[in-house]
Amino acid sequence: MTPRHLFELADLGESLESVLKTAEYFRDHRGSHAQPLTGKSIALVFEKASTRTRLSLEVAAAELGAHPVVLSKQGSQLGRGEPLADTARVLSRMVHAITFRTSTDARFKELSKASSVPVLNALTDGGHPMQILADLITARAEFGSLSDVGFAWIGDGNNMANSWIEAAGLLKLTLKVACPAGYEPDSQRVEQARALGADVQVTRAPSDAVEGAHVVSTDVFTSMGQEAETNERLKAFEGFRVTQQLLAAAAPNAIALHCLPAHRGEEIDDDVIEGPRSRVWTQAEARLHTAKAALCWALETLPG
Repeated sequence: MTPRHLFELADLGESLESVLKTAEYFRDHRGSHAQPLTGKSIALVFEKASTRTRLSLEVAAAELGAHPVVLSKQGSQLGRGEPLADTARVLSRMVHAITFRTSTDARFKELSKASSVPVLNALTDGGHPMQILADLITARAEFGSLSDVGFAWIGDGNNMANSWIEAAGLLKLTLKVACPAGYEPDSQRVEQARALGADVQVTRAPSDAVEGAHVVSTDVFTSMGQEAETNERLKAFEGFRVTQQLLAAAAPNAIALHCLPAHRGEEIDDDVIEGPRSRVWTQAEARLHTAKAALCWALETLPG
């Protein structure tokens, strides 16, 4: 049987809505829901640093009844250059699923190709699907549904922007993406989302992107692995910080999201992340609930 890998949101297919509803069920019944993964083991493999992703996956596995096994690059043979395919084959014989946080998309695909158990994308340079699932249920908790909700992405056309664009296509969302010149998202992704029925616009003006928006999201301007570009990026992203003044152009009931960690004063102001519009902490908690749902989907144990 071909394992259910979760590389991008599209891999969920028609189960996307079921995964979102399952996450909401787990959120509303924490401490009282069943443990459908009892007796299973989940390998959590990290080649990049992590706080929320590790916490959410480790706690999710435990609360679903599974045993989480954390492997870091520094604390495993991956740090000494063991081929990914070898690691995948060994893990496949000992655990029931793998989550993998790594650098390139190609590296994720190399491991998942050699794995006979499901592999879930816990972040690559190309996308962060498990974070977007959390962001989507955060928006639904605020507005009841995603219909007639306008989304804005401010900052780098990075993995988070890519996954937002993918989500817009799958769910036919309205999304405005504001990036400085040279940092725009992949144009092919934008066209694919539009072809699916999404209203995706790309602009260089943050004020245009947030106008009337209900959900304003951002991320660090310098992601992991880009530290050498910090000074260049800070100059390029001048004017892209999410401030109270910028949010004033959004809808009156707009909320602000940030996937964390945040560089306060760079991509978002402290009074925004700590202010009444912030749903950052709800968003962070949502990672736990969507991690549970994603694991259940991969192991074909979604309730109902």
